Amino acid sequence: MSSNLINEIDIVKANTSKISSVDFENLTFGNIFTDHMLICDFKEGAWQKPIIKPYEPFMIDPSAKVFHYGQAIFEGMKAYKDESDDVWLFRPDENFKRFNHSAKRLAMPKVTEDIFIGGLKAILDLEREWVKKGKGNTLYIRPFMIAIGSGVIAQPSTQYRFMIILSPARSYYSGEVKVIIAEHYSRAANGGIGAAKAAGNYSAQFYPTKLANERGFQQIIWTDDATHTKLEEAGTMNVFFRINDTLYTAPTGERILDGVTRKSLIDIARRDGIDVEVRSLLVAELIEAAKDGSLKEIFGAGTAAVVNPIVGFSYQDNYYELPKMDNSYASQLKEKLTNIQYKLAEDTFGWTVKV
Repeated sequence: MSSNLINEIDIVKANTSKISSVDFENLTFGNIFTDHMLICDFKEGAWQKPIIKPYEPFMIDPSAKVFHYGQAIFEGMKAYKDESDDVWLFRPDENFKRFNHSAKRLAMPKVTEDIFIGGLKAILDLEREWVKKGKGNTLYIRPFMIAIGSGVIAQPSTQYRFMIILSPARSYYSGEVKVIIAEHYSRAANGGIGAAKAAGNYSAQFYPTKLANERGFQQIIWTDDATHTKLEEAGTMNVFFRINDTLYTAPTGERILDGVTRKSLIDIARRDGIDVEVRSLLVAELIEAAKDGSLKEIFGAGTAAVVNPIVGFSYQDNYYELPKMDNSYASQLKEKLTNIQYKLAEDTFGWTVKV
């Protein structure tokens, strides 16, 4: 990567910090934010100078295109603190590439590496006290970009705002997770924006997920839009299925997000001799495996939850409970991945980046 250019970012420090008022042992995911945020505007065809300033609301024109045409993208990342008080990022280059992939798909300008990576390191260096030691403690990072140009004509904006905000976090999900396999609603379609981390992808999930919640299920396993026969993602996560001793996960493409946690788990599993097949698993295959006992595990994978085991699923009003397993692939892979992230195990892949 190029130089960080931290010295070329203006920094206005908050007069006081709110960190002493935060109960880090009892955090609700995404509700508390650190003292500062990064802002960088795009106008007249160029990115302006970034600034880090106190976290606060800002004014925006009611006709801003983000409100009317949904030009909004984001990323999800985390920072970790090791036992030596050093702060680390995990594969930030992958988030940077994916962010610009999303930007291209939504006709938004690409963010430069110096603004994205340099800005990220600069704000983390300023907020490093918010990154707490101990496994399970992280600082969630939310880079995002919105269209701020005014006017309601249906065309891309000419002005944009890139921002980074930070939120101390622990576990995203708690308790047992039961899912419904989608038979009608779809997360994404071929030719659409499913492979982009676009805000609209998530709002479209809220209603079918609400219906699932009302039936006592926490999430949905999405199926392909055309036939609803191929298993794709689980809620806001990529999903893995273990049949006998083989892991299956859907290939990325126009409908499926290229998850950083997903690809990391695949690499760790293959390194350690676990068979992984990247292909579309059919609903019929899953039902058959559940009935004959060869289905051992289902788990979601994503930045917020890391690995989230699923205890059972429903399809066509039939519920299938998964067996309880000692030393499951989910627990093994989560342990190995988080040990790398927290610098408790050697990073043989070169994934971690020191702030």
